[in-house]
Amino acid sequence: MAKKGKGNRVQIILECTEHKESGLAGTSRYISTKNRKNTPERMELKKYNPIMKKMTVHKEIK
Repeated sequence: MAKKGKGNRVQIILECTEHKESGLAGTSRYISTKNRKNTPERMELKKYNPIMKKMTVHKEIK
């Protein structure tokens, strides 16, 4: 039988922090998953921003 209730793995959205401050049009967002039990705080990853054409810090948004 299948498990009932919420699982520990949840889908999150990562948004570029430098892009918002720069004032350029558009947004750089990535969708990922994380384990809610292991990382309860908001996640931060370095990802590629195609609009700014460089690696930037992407933070989890709600």
